[in-house]
Parts: sequence; C-alpha cells; structure tokens
Amino acid sequence: MRLTEFWQRMDDHFGSGYAESFARDHVMSELGGRTVHQALEAGWEAKEVWRVVCQVMGVPSRLR
Repeated sequence: MRLTEFWQRMDDHFGSGYAESFARDHVMSELGGRTVHQALEAGWEAKEVWRVVCQVMGVPSRLR
C-alpha cells in the first residue's frame, strides 16, 4: 500500500480533519506505543499501520 492510499483511507474513514489529528495524537500500544506518524517514520509499512488502525478503531471489514 502506498502512503497516498493510506492517507486516502484515513481521510475516507475519519474525515480529513480528524484523520490528521488522530494520526498525530493517538498513541497505540499495537504500534509499539507510537502514533501513526511515529510508526510510519520508524519504518512501519503503511499496510501494517492501516491494519492496526482498523483493529483498534473497529473499521468495518469492507473498508479494510
């Protein structure tokens, strides 16, 4: 998954304003105690980060 697709999915699910806030502020233990931005900067694959976001936030399977 490319980063552009990742961010599009984030915007589609959370809305463009909240997606950025969530990615910047929400720390998830499933990402090693990181935010989305920190995990991506640490080298996590966008696809893996999206899977964690879906799991933690209960994104419906049809949108995963």
